[in-house]
Amino acid sequence: MQKIDPCPSCESPYGYEMDGSLVCPECGFQWSPNGDENQNFESREIRDANGALLNDGDSVLVIKDLPVKGAPKPIKAGTKVKNIRLVEGDHDIDCKIPGFGAMSLKSEFVKKIL
Repeated sequence: MQKIDPCPSCESPYGYEMDGSLVCPECGFQWSPNGDENQNFESREIRDANGALLNDGDSVLVIKDLPVKGAPKPIKAGTKVKNIRLVEGDHDIDCKIPGFGAMSLKSEFVKKIL
């Protein structure tokens, strides 16, 4: 078994390999075994629907009703989401939405609260 370096985000020693990249089970951070992909994600800017730069810990508003698979009602426009976390992928925001729980959102459907 090969030795896996600790997570670059939280220094957890419990990282594992999945689909050619390494994943941290504690913080959810993904990085490349050779370290190149990690640098690309950190330099990537994630912007909201109005073009405002988003950061970890920001608060955002949902700008349109979003249907949730398996839920009887959608996430309503105007729902406030606090303490977002930016992640790599198509749904680039991880958060907890009151009444729905943990959720991944696309940045194009939110507006940053200043």
